[in-house]
Amino acid sequence: MSNEQPGGVDQSGGWIHRVLVVGGGTMGFGIAWVSAVAGLEVSLVELDQSRREALTGAIADRAAKHVARNPGGATVAELMSAVTVLDAIPTGTDGVIDVAVEAVPERLYLKREVLAGLAALQPRLLGSNTSSIGISELAKDLPAPANLVGLHFFNPVWAMPLLEVVRQPETPEPVLTDAQTFAVCLDKEVITVADLPGFATSRLGVALGLEAMRMLQDGVASAADIDRAMELGYRHPMGPLRLTDLVGLDVRLDIARTLQRAYGDRFAPPQILIDLVAAGHLGHKTGRGFHDWSTS
Repeated sequence: MSNEQPGGVDQSGGWIHRVLVVGGGTMGFGIAWVSAVAGLEVSLVELDQSRREALTGAIADRAAKHVARNPGGATVAELMSAVTVLDAIPTGTDGVIDVAVEAVPERLYLKREVLAGLAALQPRLLGSNTSSIGISELAKDLPAPANLVGLHFFNPVWAMPLLEVVRQPETPEPVLTDAQTFAVCLDKEVITVADLPGFATSRLGVALGLEAMRMLQDGVASAADIDRAMELGYRHPMGPLRLTDLVGLDVRLDIARTLQRAYGDRFAPPQILIDLVAAGHLGHKTGRGFHDWSTS
């Protein structure tokens, strides 16, 4: 199923019109983009001025690629006009925002701060794109903590069909239904998981990625050969080190540390990961990680 096919809100998702995403990084941009392709009105909040300025070009580039693959559908201008980039969470929009999603870095205090601001807008569906932090931890200070759900998207959001919906034990069924409806609106396949650190996907994926890093650190094989082993030997579409580069080494380090606190040292980040992040080599977005991306 393609996630860049012209969408729109079907009857089951007819309540979804306006989406607010906070965080203009890789994931926030992706969530905003697929929402726009689905025919929704999107506001994307990014506090950093340089990132805000870069988002205009990123939206234009993605719109041009989409139109080239889907002739006869929405135009570049129409797609670009569907996304409004803001420098702060808007105020005075109670009842106007249907879905609000935070997609800021994996810092508990930061996510809580953003979620508090979003909850004040009273969206029908409030979600966090966290990939490892417990939803109940994020929801503690919210006025209706049980109504927060995890909406864990995957990178690149427009190409990856999965949406991991994380429910708390007290999550009301209507809230879970709304999360699943939002997923359908965005042409995503849903798995629903319990609120435990790392959920299903991060816990498995990070475990594999960390072991691949330890193998590289121990000199077992090159990064290219470790990745090729999983691609050819186990039919993974992408090796664990290349995937880490795409996700971001800083993001993987944050997740590993969260899982280490929850499950112990089996999730301790290898020194090679710590050193690369300290040196500013964060993967694809900086041109270098476990692989060289400078020419791609």
